[in-house]
Amino acid sequence: MKPPQAITGEEEVLVLDFGAQYAQLIARRVREARVYSEIVAHDITAAELAARAPKAVILSGGPKSVHVEGAPGIDPEIFDLGIPMLGICYGAQLMARDLGGEVNSSGRGEYGRTELTVDEGTGSELFGGLPTTQTVWMSHFDAIVSPPDGFVATASSPGAPVAAIENPDRRMWAVQYHPEVAHTPHGQRIIERFVHSLAGCANTWTMANFIDEATSAIAAQIGAGRAICGLSGGVDSAVAAALVHRAIGAQLTCVFVDNGLMRAGEGEQVVETFQRHQGMELIHARAGDRFLERLAGVIDPEAKRKAIGELFIRVFEEAKGGLVDADYLVQGTLYPDVIESGSATAAIIKSHHNVGGLPDDLDFELVEPLRSLFKDEVRELGRELGLPEEIVWRQPFPGPGLGVRIVGEVTPERVELVRAADAIVREELRMAGLEREIWQAFAVLLADVRSVGVMGDERTYGSPIIVRAVTSEDAMTADWARIPPEVLDRISGRIIAEVAGINRVAYDITSKPPATIEWE
Repeated sequence: MKPPQAITGEEEVLVLDFGAQYAQLIARRVREARVYSEIVAHDITAAELAARAPKAVILSGGPKSVHVEGAPGIDPEIFDLGIPMLGICYGAQLMARDLGGEVNSSGRGEYGRTELTVDEGTGSELFGGLPTTQTVWMSHFDAIVSPPDGFVATASSPGAPVAAIENPDRRMWAVQYHPEVAHTPHGQRIIERFVHSLAGCANTWTMANFIDEATSAIAAQIGAGRAICGLSGGVDSAVAAALVHRAIGAQLTCVFVDNGLMRAGEGEQVVETFQRHQGMELIHARAGDRFLERLAGVIDPEAKRKAIGELFIRVFEEAKGGLVDADYLVQGTLYPDVIESGSATAAIIKSHHNVGGLPDDLDFELVEPLRSLFKDEVRELGRELGLPEEIVWRQPFPGPGLGVRIVGEVTPERVELVRAADAIVREELRMAGLEREIWQAFAVLLADVRSVGVMGDERTYGSPIIVRAVTSEDAMTADWARIPPEVLDRISGRIIAEVAGINRVAYDITSKPPATIEWE
């Protein structure tokens, strides 16, 4: 399902996407300012954009130079619509160049944390009330050399002598840095100043608005038809099911495919929550043996994801049983799933089973009501829908489950081993009161790796477990969690003592980027 457009009468800010991984993050920051925002392709025409009648437009960053052949641009007539506009990074350079300014290589790039200096004498509207010296996050090689006529340079940095430009008469502003990322401390205030003070947006959009619009869109899409929802055990599919159930009630049947790759105790919790407490019709398809058979001999992580995704769909099709009129499949697909699986303008980081693994002969029309949301927005939505806390706050868990937390071949023995280690990790973090602080924590079992150890008086040659724990806001970026040493000590001691064949535990201290959160 297409992400819902703005509610009738609701103001919206459109983000023009030039292929940056953070385009959706910009939209999310605007929503955090309680203004509805949505992403549109950069090649939208001026007429199409005017028909949407947005209150403001933001030009996103992008991975290319404005000078290279094939670099994305916009319809030049958009600049003449009189709609308030904010350019960010690539968007700032595009605005400057297309309106007659100069953009060139500065001879040095500027990446990461940088000190920005605001020129107090310019009377900047964008930086009003903010410190004249502030930390920002840069990521550029080209730079604006001179602003277009009518624009004033209002800030600079060591690598960008023109780090911000403003033309209030044309209602245009631009910054070279990334205000949408958490590494820019005053970035959210910049976005709020733009949408509220400069563009005149009211702060009225809430998750309740989203529920109203989404349920209307779902009801319109499905009509009098029947839908099935695949419950995976995670918060995404749970919230998608609750939202669709609100829209169409008994027309929805949930199918819980127990793929044998879930964490300890999760299968029972899914059945308990939805069948008994939510009153939804639930089919419990126990298919663990089939998934393990399908994964036998499969080593490549992308092949695993796609194999699991395809078998998921086949089990759904079989689980329809008497639901011969079920033509719609509800999925808890989120924006990070989509963007990381690749698009016309973004590279594949890793495919997601519900995006890259669906078979060509899919027998359902997809309903994806969460496709435009980030994880924290989904949690907020779940709370609004009345789901229990243990579901809403469940840590992210990939659809392929433990299958992508086992490097190498997935076997019944290896699944039980990593499941036991994973349960210890989660239990110790919960007892330490760290569960809410940590975005995701789990155990990884490596393939064909052994290390020498000693237990008692005997030499061992066992397998290592990698513990992974990260903090994040949206899974697009993440930092390794600073778990207290005494907690790590308990985790390591218990895994080695309680999980047979493990004689070493290591802690992963790699951020995203350069690593992903999951190992596979």
